[in-house]
Parts: sequence; structure tokens; C-alpha cells
Amino acid sequence: MKNLIEKRVRRLVGKAICEYGLLQDGDRVLVGVSGGKDSLTMLKILAEREKMVPIKYELFPLLVDLGFGPFPEEELKAFVESLGLKLLIKRTQIGPKSHNSSSNETPCFLCSRMRRKVLFETASEFGCNKIALGHNKDDLLVTFFLNVLYSGEISTMVPKQELFKGKLTIIRPLCLVDEEKIEAFSRLHSLPVIHDPCPTRGHTRRAQVKEWLNQIFKRDPNTKGNAFHALSNVNSEYLLPKTNGRKECP
Repeated sequence: MKNLIEKRVRRLVGKAICEYGLLQDGDRVLVGVSGGKDSLTMLKILAEREKMVPIKYELFPLLVDLGFGPFPEEELKAFVESLGLKLLIKRTQIGPKSHNSSSNETPCFLCSRMRRKVLFETASEFGCNKIALGHNKDDLLVTFFLNVLYSGEISTMVPKQELFKGKLTIIRPLCLVDEEKIEAFSRLHSLPVIHDPCPTRGHTRRAQVKEWLNQIFKRDPNTKGNAFHALSNVNSEYLLPKTNGRKECP
């Protein structure tokens, strides 16, 4: 079972990299490391894979400290160093600022926007042309239904997203991997997962949609694969055409 999980997760990451063209020779990749199971799994696989593939790329692991209090980073540093890398740390007050803001935007939206700004600035600082984020297969599905239900649009995260006229590209190497497989991989390797201190965690629309989907997937496991397949199997002939305002009927 252990070997099966190991092979399955690594194979799916490799498949995503190859099918979506996520990595090329000479890439300098800023890797977002939150301390969660997803980002740690991603970093481990990318670091170990670089030693076995015919292309060369550099990894720059980055922890954005959101400022919720003392962060237990020593074990995280040791883990990153065991991979032959050095952990970059950016200290911020993004967490308290996003939760105490008078803006009409949600704390999650503000936090995400400010974190991205730090990621973009750090990528520029270290000459990185790519940013790797740990969003998994479940995250893509939750985002799709979240956008449908609350934003009124059909969209989700994508495996590869070019920004600033191609100067920077966001990649998601875990986009084909189920969260439960990442959880198993994390336990298998005893990754130093750090508890998320965000007070909003588990009380968001995203958390509600995720719970709703999990209930459906548990009742019928086939629905998860079907839903994910639908993200790239769009029958536009059976979607409503976009209108440009109300027109008078003849």
C-alpha cells in the first residue's frame, strides 16, 4: 500500500508536469511553502524529481509568515535543508490586517491578494520566472463550484497561468492529485505539517462547498472523477449564449 501511494502521487505529479508543460530547462521556481501537507508534498517531489529528470531547474522555497503569532519554523527549515534547499521567509502582518480591515471584501480575499503581492515581489527579487502553488485536484473542483454558486461564472484554477505578458507563470503540479492521496503521502514520509493558525479556517464559503462536495463524493465515488473530467469536457452548444443587455422583442 505504501509503495502504491508513493508511485501514484509521483506519477500524477509527473503527468501534470508533462501534459501541461509546467517545467522547462533553466526555470527558476519560487515554491510557496505554507507548512501544510500540500505544499510540503509538492516541494519534496519537485526537489527529488529534479535530480532524476533530463532538465535542470532551481527551486526557491518561500514561507510567507502571515503574522498570526510565533511560527514553529525550525522543523520546517530542517525539512527544506534536508532536500538541499534553503527556506526563504518573508515576515508580514497580512493575517491581522486582512481580518481587521474595514473593506467590504472578505478576509480570505484580502489575505490572498496580499500574499500574491509578496509572492510576485519575491519572484522578481530572486529572478524567478515561475511560482509553484500547492493546489490539488479537490481545490480545483471546489473553486469551480464556488465560482458557479457565488460568482455566477464557469471557471476554476488552471494548471498553468501566464501573467504579466508571460514574464511570470503560476504552476500547480498537484492539480491531478486527490487530497486524500496527498494526506497519505504526507503521513508516509512524516512531513512536518504545521497547523494553520488562521481564525477563519473552516468557516468560509470554500469550506462549506468542500464539505457539500465531499458528502456527494462519499455517496457515489464516481461523481468526483466525472466532475473533474467535466472541467475539460465543455459542450458549449448546450450552454446559454452570453447576452449584451435586454433587447426588445419584435
